[in-house]
Amino acid sequence: MAATDIAEEAFHLRLGYLKPETLEIARVELRETEEVKAEAILKLRELLKATPELNYKDDDAFLTVFLRACHFYPEGALEKMKTTATFRKEYASLVRGLLVEQVKEKFVKGSVINVLKNCDQKGRRVLIVNCGKLWDPSDITSDEMFRMLYMVHLAAQLEEETQVRGVVCIMDFEGLSMKQVKALSPSFSKRLLTFIQEAMPLRMKEVHFVKQPFIFNMVWSLFKPFVKQKLNSRMHFHGSDMKSLQKFLDPSVLPANYKGTLPAIDYGGVEWFPALEKQAQYVAEWSQLGPAQW
Repeated sequence: MAATDIAEEAFHLRLGYLKPETLEIARVELRETEEVKAEAILKLRELLKATPELNYKDDDAFLTVFLRACHFYPEGALEKMKTTATFRKEYASLVRGLLVEQVKEKFVKGSVINVLKNCDQKGRRVLIVNCGKLWDPSDITSDEMFRMLYMVHLAAQLEEETQVRGVVCIMDFEGLSMKQVKALSPSFSKRLLTFIQEAMPLRMKEVHFVKQPFIFNMVWSLFKPFVKQKLNSRMHFHGSDMKSLQKFLDPSVLPANYKGTLPAIDYGGVEWFPALEKQAQYVAEWSQLGPAQW
């Protein structure tokens, strides 16, 4: 991977462009052409106008976020807008009025939520959720963890490369103990999986569970009832077998933490937060969107 690529990807968002090869992926995987896109935007805007219970922006860029997540089918995008609004209304105490500054202290303090500073070999962002020893639930509650995760997904929407190529998630359970298991409650599990499957207008391509000890079975028994077939087919369990992970993520894009050839992760929220802060206005706009009536 060229150094310029990493410099472009590390600690700031890739804004305002799509690479030529990304446009080709969009055409092949998402049916995206100029004509299809223009027609779908017009149709979704009409559908949204005719749905008074929803409150969303209707500019081209905003509608495209939902359309790309739904292969440019306007009806599907409207449905995703509805399920997102339902989710936001149900969990209003966590997401309504959510502003960047509200997560700053916890975000910069640790690395519970992190993003690799480089993309993977397919140009996808790799989100890391540290659910094991790096997470102290008495310091960062599961609600605070969720709010940070939610914030990251809002920022990721702004990358058109990510809208098209999708995202990969590594759930790292190294050092998992009972204090984390208790924090990963049934209600948290349901909320997280409802969010990923019904209220996140991004393409979740792969979820990798790594370094999970035996006690993880207790966590998985809580998660499993809420996992639908589509997401289930994208979940992969590797334990401590990094060769297994590397069948999906090339060693050249992985840090030493996962037996990759890149240096071990020595960065986190402190380095990434300025990129979030620059998008404070977008996050503030989103903070009131979704249902017309809360």
